[in-house]
Amino acid sequence: MSSVMNSINPATGKEVATYTADDEKKVERTLKLSVKAFEQWRVLSFSKRAQVLKNIAKELRKEKEELAKLATLEMGKPIKQSREEVEKCARTLEFYAKHGAKFLADEIVETDARKSYVAFKPMGTVLAIMPWNFPYWQVFRAFAPAVMAGNVMVLKHASNICGCAKAIERVIKKGGGVDGLLQTLLLPSSRIETLIAHPAIHAVTLTGSTAAGSKVAEAAGRNLKKQVLELGGSDAYIILEDADMDVAVEIAVRGRLVNSGQSCVSAKRFVVVKAVIKEFERRYTEEMKKATYGDPMNEVNKIGPMARHDLRDQLHEQVVKSVKKGAKILCGGFVPSDEGAYYPPTILTNVKKGMPAYEEELFGPVAAVIEAKDEQDAIRIANDSIYGLGGGIISKNRARAEKIAAEHLNAGSCFVNEFVHSDPRLPFGGVKQSGYGRELGTFGIREFVNVKTVFIK
Repeated sequence: MSSVMNSINPATGKEVATYTADDEKKVERTLKLSVKAFEQWRVLSFSKRAQVLKNIAKELRKEKEELAKLATLEMGKPIKQSREEVEKCARTLEFYAKHGAKFLADEIVETDARKSYVAFKPMGTVLAIMPWNFPYWQVFRAFAPAVMAGNVMVLKHASNICGCAKAIERVIKKGGGVDGLLQTLLLPSSRIETLIAHPAIHAVTLTGSTAAGSKVAEAAGRNLKKQVLELGGSDAYIILEDADMDVAVEIAVRGRLVNSGQSCVSAKRFVVVKAVIKEFERRYTEEMKKATYGDPMNEVNKIGPMARHDLRDQLHEQVVKSVKKGAKILCGGFVPSDEGAYYPPTILTNVKKGMPAYEEELFGPVAAVIEAKDEQDAIRIANDSIYGLGGGIISKNRARAEKIAAEHLNAGSCFVNEFVHSDPRLPFGGVKQSGYGRELGTFGIREFVNVKTVFIK
């Protein structure tokens, strides 16, 4: 079975490259090598694994400009953000190189044994199924902890960024280690289920839509394989009556427009108490109108095209349907005449339950403003979602905001006076239909290990 995958520049609509999907013989060779690589890699000391991770970080920085341009070409990310993404990958590799041995040190447990402890041992080959929106970061935030723990990885990346997928494999090979530490397979989504079932695959990590996560969970569960799923999100930001409006607006703009609005954990719903909603809408609209969109290679532009034309059209359809149900457009809300997959910064207000802008994830530069009567009503609205990836509270009263974040918002990450983002030092993941399991931090490196009890009488 073979199929063709095209890389299309979303800024121009022109083809960048064409790739042929790997056949079954290539898949079998890849998985056979992964088994061999695991046996070689798992016995290396933490210090030797750490050196390889540091080498890969150096290679990333050495090729930063080339890698950044490739990501921008294939999926439209503003070039400055592409460079920042590569740098974040390098920092995460260095973080686990420095702390991995400590995170996985044996834990002594006092029992009636002469000696008893918990050891953390690698599982084998981790299949990483990754999306296009952060071509490098999504991979390396899974790769760094999994490999530092002694596992190896097979990557099935999104079909529209095959160039980035190949580049990742190449950079990792340059870092040294064992042959097959990470291998890329170019496959359509229709072949994932068979890949998951293969005995050489021991665990699965996926970042993607809730629908994709459900299918992967079903296939992995049928084969009794561990999964970590980081799925969709519709992060709500509560703006209280005592919020510093300068802070609120700045966070709302950055949080909604980062990566051209194409992030699972970006700010999407702004739940504003009635006392300040008019001021917020006025000032937010003024700033969103200033955000320039256009050629992502031009550093002046803060917003590039969406990754594909069909995704842009789906987003516009959500806007149109919301307006038909009573939402009001404060800015944007139209399909530009440009040949690229562009969509302007858009704000919808008067958003109510039952509208796509309230119920669904808006994966692009569209913000939904929802009015709340007071703090309790704002918390209710924020939690009234099938998603639970992240959320924020904007308030001058930090103690008040912290209590809401820690005790009342039902999400995996809750930030006060800042927009939600991932950090290698902190666990990252969601609840409800935003998935389960955690990446990053101590919890992330322990997801794909055998938590082994050792008891000596």
